[in-house]
Formats: sequence, structure tokens, C-alpha cells
Amino acid sequence: MTAAPGTAPVDVLTFGETMLAVQLPGPLAVGADARTTVAGAESNVAIGLARLGHRAAWAGLVGDDEPGRVILRMLRGEGVGTARAGVRPEAPTGGMLRERRVADLVRVHYWRSHSAASLLTPAALAPALDDGARVLHLTGITCALGPGPLEAVREAAAHAHAHGWTVALDVNHRQRLWTAEDAGKALLPLLEHVTVLIASDDELPVVTHAFAERPEGEERTVAALLDAGVREVVVKRGGEGAALHNRNGSRHTVPALRVPVRDTVGAGDAFCAGYLSGLLDGLPPVGRLTRANTLGAFAVASDGDWEGLPRRDELELLAAAPGTTIR
Repeated sequence: MTAAPGTAPVDVLTFGETMLAVQLPGPLAVGADARTTVAGAESNVAIGLARLGHRAAWAGLVGDDEPGRVILRMLRGEGVGTARAGVRPEAPTGGMLRERRVADLVRVHYWRSHSAASLLTPAALAPALDDGARVLHLTGITCALGPGPLEAVREAAAHAHAHGWTVALDVNHRQRLWTAEDAGKALLPLLEHVTVLIASDDELPVVTHAFAERPEGEERTVAALLDAGVREVVVKRGGEGAALHNRNGSRHTVPALRVPVRDTVGAGDAFCAGYLSGLLDGLPPVGRLTRANTLGAFAVASDGDWEGLPRRDELELLAAAPGTTIR
């Protein structure tokens, strides 16, 4: 499936919460040295797309504070459009702390309640939608931020669908933000507008939690989602690769790339960026999955949520033998 060409000012529009992020290489309790950066699922995707040469815009809200200014400056520096991003002086920019508790076990703490991003409304998002785009990228995280953001997601999905855009939904379930039951109820009305649904294999049951007859097993769950209106379902399986199910009955699988794992946080966002990039470039299903897996591999082999994502001329770097020095 290829996104329809047009005169839209951007290829991909996305929005959601981007936060000041504090990352620790060890437990917070023992005072591990901290690294500050910014992170957010939707902006991670936008950065990944921009690095590959696509026109990406982010239309979220930040506070009128230093973290908010850092976020907007960083996104602009990465080539992401922020002309429709908003600043809300009455609320702070959200924050998160990520600690490596032991070995490869990471624990994330959020400060998102009553943040600027939770004040998003359909009216605040309307100018960005009026600008137009080829693809609208949504995540379940934004739906969990409050009634305003949820309504903004629903109206954005309906608007994009009505105007012939490709609508991509990454389920991206966060147990610390809401339950699977609440997530399923919120996401169900979106499905009739969704072109591409992306979920890890353990997130698929979340989407169908509110179905009258909840399907059991991946094949039946995917079939139920396709019957609900989704055109293609992409299943992320981490180190086992990924699969793509089309409404026409075709199914494609691609194995994961084998790379040293340094940091798994952000891999799902990188995967989405790679898949949407392949969609925009008109790649066939296997090509889209391959690019998605490639960006996911870059993410897990690098520190940080988005810092290691590749430019277009770097997509083949992982084909080099381990220990290679490129001179």
C-alpha cells in the first residue's frame, strides 16, 4: 500500500507528549549519574522519519518552561516541523525518569499528570490538520493522557480518514497510564478510520479487549481487526522479527536483524518510523517490514530513545561485519 501523493506540506503529521527525560545507567536509589535528554513516542517517530529525508511535523503541547523550550529546539534541530506545536503557560512540560535497575531491566517513572500535553483539545490541533498531510501517525499513549487528548485523537483520525490520508495507529500500551480494559474501550472507535495498525504481539489483545466477542489467538485477533476496518495489521515480535497481515488475505514475515543489544527503549518507535518510511517510499510489504526492522535494530544497538537512528545513507551500516571500522 502506497500513501497517495499530494500537495500536503508534510508527509507525516503526529502529536502527543514529549517530555524532559532523565536517564540513569543504574538505580536511582544509589545516586547514579544522570543524563538529560527528551523523549516521547510520537516525536521519536518524527525524528526517525526526518533523518530519512521525509517531511515530518509534530503538533503537541509543551509548557512555557525550560524543558519545553529544549524540546522544541531539539525537534527543530532534527528537522521536525514545529510550526503548529503549542505552548501552554498554565501547565508544566511532562517529565520521565528511566533507571537501569539491574542488568537489562529498565524501570520508567512518569510525571505527566496535569502536564501541558494533557490539555490538548481538538481545537488546538485543528490548524495542523487543516495544513494537511499524507500520513497521520497516532499512538495509544496520547489517548491515555486525558479526555481532551483522546477526543483530539478521535477527531484527527476521522478528519484524516475523510480526507484520504493514511492513518497509522501504534497501540503502544502503557500499563502505568491505564488498564487494558480502558485502552480497549478508547481505541475501539478509532478502528474504522485506521489504515495501518501496529502492535507488539502482546498488545493485540488490548485492542480487542472491548470487542463484543473477544477473539482468542493471534490469527483470530488479526482477522477481527481487519473485519473492523483496519486495512493492514503489523505485528512486532522483537528479536523474532515482524509480520504483516493484509485485508486481501496475504501475510508476510521478516526476521529481525541480529545486533548487540544496548537499550531496548524506543525500539518500537523506531520500527514505526521505518515502516512509515517504507510506506511513503512505495516499498512492497517485505521492504516495509525490512526497513522497520532495520530502524528497530539501530535503536536497540544504540543508547537513547532516538539518538542512534540512521540517516538514509546509513541504512546499510548494519550489514557490515561486527567490529568493522569504516574509513
